[in-house]
Amino acid sequence: SNKICIRYNMKVYNEYKSYLSMSAENHVSMAKLAEQAERYTDMSVEMKRAIEASDGVISEDERNLFSVAYKNVVGQRRSSWRAMSGIEKKLSEDDPKLVHVKKYKITIEEELKSLCDEVLLILDNLLIEKATESSSKVFYMKMKGDYLRYLAEIQKDTNDKSNIDNAAAVYQKAWELSLEELAPTHPIHLGLALNYSVYFFEILDDKNKACELAKKAFDDSIGQLDHLKEESYKDSTLIMQLLRDNLTLWSSCDNEEEEDKE
Repeated sequence: SNKICIRYNMKVYNEYKSYLSMSAENHVSMAKLAEQAERYTDMSVEMKRAIEASDGVISEDERNLFSVAYKNVVGQRRSSWRAMSGIEKKLSEDDPKLVHVKKYKITIEEELKSLCDEVLLILDNLLIEKATESSSKVFYMKMKGDYLRYLAEIQKDTNDKSNIDNAAAVYQKAWELSLEELAPTHPIHLGLALNYSVYFFEILDDKNKACELAKKAFDDSIGQLDHLKEESYKDSTLIMQLLRDNLTLWSSCDNEEEEDKE
């Protein structure tokens, strides 16, 4: 039985060695397969390996695969964390279920932090510094701001505000570069405006700044619609609609507050 065990372990080891020596292209193929199977954890692992194998130099398609993989994996934890936070707020201090909810929330929190830290390491150590095009650099800086924002959501009700400040600095730097280098109708520019304005609204509770940023991005893009490239028309107009929806929603919040005061 020991010989069988040794042979099995050697087989597993050799398969693992073979996996580690796979090319970036093979890892990308596996990531696409994982996406079709909706196995986003597998997809994120494959894209991490692909980026490491290519030393941070990846195509636009691979960049989007990387973004989709982690957005799904992290998004699931964010939803779980919000659900536990909601339940926690509804329970009284003497409710016996509270201790279990808090414990489970911490477990989810640790998973969320670990995944966000993983993405931030990939961005900082490989992708941002290797990006040569302005659109790629803005995309990665926006993504860095997003994952710092996800960490900031957890920190919002604590004394540690480091990720809240870090997210603000990264978003602002990305926004300045985007204003300088990208067209007002570019989907990456509009996506950055959307997420940066959400940061102001949800993390800083600054409705005025959120509306100001979203309105500027929307108005600037409306004025340039005639120059919008056909290949990005669908993406750009979709984000413009989201910006307008947020502006409508945030304005209605203001109106409700005014009615309450009356």
